[in-house]
Amino acid sequence: MTRRAAAQKVTGLSSIVAQVEDNELTRACDDYLAYLRVEKGCSPLTSESYRRDIEGYLETLAGLGVTGLSGVGHDEVTAHLAALLERELAPASIERAMAAIRGFHVFAVREGLCAHDPTEAVRARRRERPLPNTLSQAQVTALLDQAFEETPVGLRDKALLEVLYGCGLRASEATGLDLSNLLFEEGYLRVCGKGGKQRVVPLAGCASAALMRYLSAARGELHPKRQTAPTDGSAVFLSVRGRRLTRDAVYKLVSSRARCVGIDDLSPHMLRHSFATHLLDGGADLRTIQELLGHSDIATTQVYTHVSRAHLREEYLSTHPRANIRR
Repeated sequence: MTRRAAAQKVTGLSSIVAQVEDNELTRACDDYLAYLRVEKGCSPLTSESYRRDIEGYLETLAGLGVTGLSGVGHDEVTAHLAALLERELAPASIERAMAAIRGFHVFAVREGLCAHDPTEAVRARRRERPLPNTLSQAQVTALLDQAFEETPVGLRDKALLEVLYGCGLRASEATGLDLSNLLFEEGYLRVCGKGGKQRVVPLAGCASAALMRYLSAARGELHPKRQTAPTDGSAVFLSVRGRRLTRDAVYKLVSSRARCVGIDDLSPHMLRHSFATHLLDGGADLRTIQELLGHSDIATTQVYTHVSRAHLREEYLSTHPRANIRR
């Protein structure tokens, strides 16, 4: 399958074609989005976000009368950046849009579609990345040791929460787990992360015990009400109808169970952040945490050093006898 054919199949560029006549830019966009999906292995959500970002960019260029890559220069890219700023988008949305546009032009140069990259000298103001929100170890204990019902759903919820925190998984990674990914004898989970990258993470202690109990006593009880609707035979975590649990369902489940112990606005990703922060507090090195989280860049993992330092300062100020004495 050619890149262009793949793009038409997986990205649905009909809205671009309807608004901007087929030209060199739209054809290059087709190829780039196919490259992201087919060769880079970007997730459908990432591909869709980039598609919308580049669609907006092409509309700006069309409004400026630009139909070819050679007609795009610094001024045109800056004009689009200014349009994004005028819309008062979130800094993260502007940063992502510019990343998509830079990637598009880098791809075009590499493929020989144009001679220069007009985004080289364009720099959007980098946003300050907020420190991730985490739970204290006491809060995690309250969450995981609450009184779960001795029902299939209760055992499933307990196992899911233990695995999310005990293995540091994203919600999508937990819902994507298949029975073949569980390596109990070796003490590992095989996880498929962003971009289809696989990694193994340790499975031990409370997470292993809760997962084994769910599989032996509860999973088989989660099945469709209609005999004609088959249970998902490969998924680890099932809904009450026997289907693979969805990402949205995981978010609702985590939030609901957290509210039972007085924790508001808890997300699966906060459990992942807590996993990393508690490991660092316990003495784990940054490279190990990077491997466990599946980060391709150590810089992404380094945010937890800032969280840990903030925690250390709070502990110092609250416990040292002379920390808050002013003379």
